[in-house]
This record gives sequence, structure tokens and C-alpha cells, in this order.
Amino acid sequence: MAGRLPVDRAEERLHDALGRGQQTPAGLAPDTAWRRFVRFGSHRFDTAPGGDGLLLQYGTYAFEGPPLFTLDLARQFEINDAAGEHDHFIQLHCEFRYEPVPELRALGQFEDWFFHDTDDELDRWADGLGNRGFWTIVRTYRPREVRVYQEQV
Repeated sequence: MAGRLPVDRAEERLHDALGRGQQTPAGLAPDTAWRRFVRFGSHRFDTAPGGDGLLLQYGTYAFEGPPLFTLDLARQFEINDAAGEHDHFIQLHCEFRYEPVPELRALGQFEDWFFHDTDDELDRWADGLGNRGFWTIVRTYRPREVRVYQEQV
């Protein structure tokens, strides 16, 4: 599609967006990362209609060892085969991992998706999530780790 970037450039673009101003992702406040992630989300990539989604999710999980509270900003691209059929997804993540202190655990679990090429508007979705109260709580804690990575699912 004209004017859209190839998906294989998305990880580079995410790192560029998060590292703006020479600040490494590890040094970013989560709400600053969110604003930069939404800006990255406004760049369109060459996917089929409905194949480009953004996700904000959080919760306490034990994916790789002891439980950690994880705030995950993710972007998912559907990858189709030559016949136009679904083949796999590529997901880009910016994860903030915290010790699971009671105040963070009390937030429970949450997820909310946005997909391009739908009736929803990115700015409206982002503003709604950006005004949620969990940011105030998360901001008071220092992440144990910040990871930016890509995976195929």
C-alpha cells in the first residue's frame, strides 16, 4: 500500500520512537513511553486491513520465573502468505516489569486493543487509556526491568 512502511522495519521504528532524545527505554517513565508508543502507533505499515493492532495490557504474571507485575505496550501485525491467508503474527513489545507489590497486584489484570482500519480512532483510544488511574500508581514505582523485543506468534 502506498506510503506504508514494510513490517520488517517496525522494530527499528519502535526503538527510534522510544529512544528519542538519546534516552534509553530503560530510563523512560512508563507514561512517557506510552506517549511515544502511541506516536509510533500512528505510523502505518503494509498490512492487510485489520492486521495492525495496538495493545495496552497489565497484570501480575509468572511467565519466566517468579511473578512480576508487567505493563506491556504491544503492537501486533498479521502476516499473510502469498495467497493472502493468515500465516502468523509479529508482536513488538515494550514491557515494564515491577516487583509485585500489593498496590500493583491490586490493579488486577487489564487489556485493551486498538486496530487500524476500524471505526475507532487512535487518538480517542489512546486518550482514554492515558487518563486511566493506574498510571498514577505505576508511576510511583521503579521498574525492575524494561524490555523492548519482537516475537513471532
